[in-house]
Amino acid sequence: MNMNTDFQQYAYIPLKQFSNRVWRTYEGGALIDKWKKDSPEVDGSLPEEWIMSTVTARGKGRPDNEGLSMVQTPSGTYSLKELVASNKELYLGKALADKFGTTGVLIKMLDSKERLTIQVHPDKDYAKTMLDSAFGKTESWYVLNKREINGEKSVIYMGFKEGVTREQWEILFKNQDIEGMLDCLHKIEVNPGDAYMIYGGVPHAIGSGCFLMEVQEPTDYTMRVEKVTLAGLTISDELIHQGVGEQNMLDCFHYDGCSYEEALKRWKVSPKTIDSSDKHTLNTIFNESHTDCFGLSELDLTVNGEHSLKSNGSFFVAVIYYGEGTIISGGKEYSFAQGDEIFFSAAIEEVKFSSTIASKILLCYPPS
Repeated sequence: MNMNTDFQQYAYIPLKQFSNRVWRTYEGGALIDKWKKDSPEVDGSLPEEWIMSTVTARGKGRPDNEGLSMVQTPSGTYSLKELVASNKELYLGKALADKFGTTGVLIKMLDSKERLTIQVHPDKDYAKTMLDSAFGKTESWYVLNKREINGEKSVIYMGFKEGVTREQWEILFKNQDIEGMLDCLHKIEVNPGDAYMIYGGVPHAIGSGCFLMEVQEPTDYTMRVEKVTLAGLTISDELIHQGVGEQNMLDCFHYDGCSYEEALKRWKVSPKTIDSSDKHTLNTIFNESHTDCFGLSELDLTVNGEHSLKSNGSFFVAVIYYGEGTIISGGKEYSFAQGDEIFFSAAIEEVKFSSTIASKILLCYPPS
């Protein structure tokens, strides 16, 4: 049988991925277990679920293919990467296939039991010059749930306060003065429904007790300024500066501090309703007005609700945050339930979601 033609036929059906937990330097994951209805719900070193990923995770001594999403097809399990490679135009859509040749986006569910290390991601210019990458790592956070850990509220740290200089930051880094570094950043309490854009160059850290969806450019480039994690794990030089050295790593930060109010104005996003009926509400969260790197919308369906989505020439990914029901696509019916992650290729022209119970579906889109 010709694998290629075989693979191409799967572009016309919704593809569900198998669970895809990924090792990170911080602990968490219990709320992912809860969302997936897996028991026991445990915090450990697999605090992220990577969704429809065609990129591998960066981590020493980890499996080579860690991070790659595997999907189920009528003839077995394949990586999304190999399916897409069989016919990029069919799976991705012509514009995306021509421009990037990959999905151009990485989607994650992330649940933190401890604060993540203070970090920064490269912007496109830095990524190109220093890392020889077409993608930086602009990302977004959409908060879904939170929990208090050791009596601490769920917070994020983001952006330099006014007046922070590179010299000052370098001294704090050299001295590994973690409290001093945290004190240079805005500390923001978060609640479910909050949305933030994290552009390349902006320092940030997710605090403990945050369960969020992260939609981002498809790289795993992270510069870190803490050499030991909260749990006592020593971080390798490679994971500190990605091979560019400490001085270049410090240049990755944008030293353009601002007030707390200005920080919220720059980076906090207000979801907007773009379509609604008595059966559904469709909100846009991240769109072209924030970034051309990716998009995120949220479809809320009532009991026995329904809504149809038309393909606009590219693929999209549906993540079922809660609810259940059916998907009608190409005249066939498929089921969906809480915890499902579903890829709809560009070849699928229309998809209708019908819910039997109240449902929340997160819709992730590639670069525009």
